[in-house]
Amino acid sequence: MARATALITGASGGIGLELAKLCAAAGNDVVLVARRKSELEDLAGSLAREHGVATRSLAADLADPRAPHAIFDAVGAVDILINNAGFGLVGAFAETDWNVEARMIQVNITALAHLTKLYLPGMIAQRRGRILNVASTAAFVPGPFMAIYYASKAMVFSFTLAIAAELEGTGVTATALCPGPTATNFSEVARVSGSKLFKGAVMSAAEVAREGFSAMMAGKPEVIAGSSNRWMVWGMRFAPRRMLAGIARRLNSPA
Repeated sequence: MARATALITGASGGIGLELAKLCAAAGNDVVLVARRKSELEDLAGSLAREHGVATRSLAADLADPRAPHAIFDAVGAVDILINNAGFGLVGAFAETDWNVEARMIQVNITALAHLTKLYLPGMIAQRRGRILNVASTAAFVPGPFMAIYYASKAMVFSFTLAIAAELEGTGVTATALCPGPTATNFSEVARVSGSKLFKGAVMSAAEVAREGFSAMMAGKPEVIAGSSNRWMVWGMRFAPRRMLAGIARRLNSPA
């Protein structure tokens, strides 16, 4: 019987890298997608040697609208799709660079939805498949000073729960993984590492990946990584959104 194949975007570092390790350790062949080709090739070689699975690295920039189709055409059907690629940017919306934010929307939202659109029909036809979309605890609150990023993760979360409900009874599942602050290079890219948001408890990428992978394989529609984050999100239900926006403003403030 052929092994299952997992495709992971943003696989060259952080949560994506750890998810790729878990997929390979579980005996799945892996297709690794990211912009950094040399790092992908190193990871592919390492996973092949350690786990005896087939690996493939595919350099692609998901900020390019043509990338999802190019990936689908190059790879073909997969059994597991992990949409992990994404990035953020800190700053007042009136002052940030729209070109960067347009790329963020393309990567965080459009490419994720497009890849899901491309791969989902084949999974449904085969009556098997797993999709994991990496959202964030940012999905649950308005995010001053990271307005586009927070909104993008709200879309990912809502979108994933919606298709998870549509997929009931098909043999295919969709899971939204919602990490809080995590020790990856995200904070440096977003220029938010000096904010209060990253001065508290921070989970490791490996911890987040384990919770996400387990939930995906169990077919759960959502998982909030970390008990403290779960309690935080639970408590948010009782607070007015204006209050939550004020808290996020203080945590994200670049000053």
